[in-house]
Amino acid sequence: MTNSVSSSQAQIKPAAFRRTIDGYQVDLYFLKNSNGLEANITNYGGILVSLKVPDKGGELGDVVLGYDNLNDYLGSNPYFGALIGRYGNRIAKGRFTIDGVEYQLAQNDGTNSLHGGRKGFDKVVWQPEELDTPDGPALKLTYTSRDGEENYPGTLHCAVTYTLTNKNELKIDYAAETDKPTLVNLTHHSYFNLKDGGAGDILGHELMIKAGKFTPVDAGLIPTGELRPVAGTPFDFNTPTAIGARLASEDEQMQPGKGYDHNWALDRQGKGLELVAAVYEPNSGRFIEVLTTEPGLQFYCGSFLDGTNRGKGGAIYQQRTGLCLETQHFPDSPNHPDFPTTELRPGEQYTQTTVYRFSTR
Repeated sequence: MTNSVSSSQAQIKPAAFRRTIDGYQVDLYFLKNSNGLEANITNYGGILVSLKVPDKGGELGDVVLGYDNLNDYLGSNPYFGALIGRYGNRIAKGRFTIDGVEYQLAQNDGTNSLHGGRKGFDKVVWQPEELDTPDGPALKLTYTSRDGEENYPGTLHCAVTYTLTNKNELKIDYAAETDKPTLVNLTHHSYFNLKDGGAGDILGHELMIKAGKFTPVDAGLIPTGELRPVAGTPFDFNTPTAIGARLASEDEQMQPGKGYDHNWALDRQGKGLELVAAVYEPNSGRFIEVLTTEPGLQFYCGSFLDGTNRGKGGAIYQQRTGLCLETQHFPDSPNHPDFPTTELRPGEQYTQTTVYRFSTR
């Protein structure tokens, strides 16, 4: 599964991202750390457009799927590189109740609400501020989601800061405050391919997830409420395993998402930043470690990519040419009281940090 032009060769042009949307200026912002790693981020949707990191030979290559221009992001796309909110992942039937009041969200994924609704945080213009921090260059993005936007209650003030640290990390810090009880579950939705930026598949990538349980789903990819042990199933990634090794399994949980599109309940020691997952690609030698303060991780193996997205450098993104590692609270948490809560109330602050740390082996 190859394409004539590798997306790692794409040259992103800032002019292709410069326009006015909803009365706000959209641009492309460039971060480069002291070791030469490079990131391009647009304030439309907080999208990470490209991320260039070295392989074991020292050659920089783009490791995230996406597009060469803003117009393609404005069309239908599977959330390439975007900030997701107010609620990352799914809410069953788009319904939840807070303090006895029921709210009905847009059902934009079958009968369910997905990734914030029809116009989630991936489709709004964030206000940018470029920062020079002791850790490395950063881009702070802020957005105020008005009360009733996508039918969520409360005015929500959000800030998300991307830092490309001099330790070769993409660090993402999230914060939010509300004036009414509401739901918040923010995440980042990059599709990673450490081998060739999406020209080929990710089946040989070796994945580790520190989790003894996962949340099985129904046919609509909504958690059943069970926390099922991973032992003896295709969902046990406590020992690094090639993503493609068990995709042919007849486990019934492999059917709804055509493979992996599930939330793992992470094995955590506390509430601080902890290593929870890692991915190694043997050909390039690239290695990602994922650290987070969140209780869950959605691993998606890109099974619904179908060749209809022509990306950077002309790459055609076929099935399983990218993988997502979305740190989060659990899907459909508002309808499962036993899951960690996603409610945020006035006077409280939502914060989380996720780090993607890059190296070679």
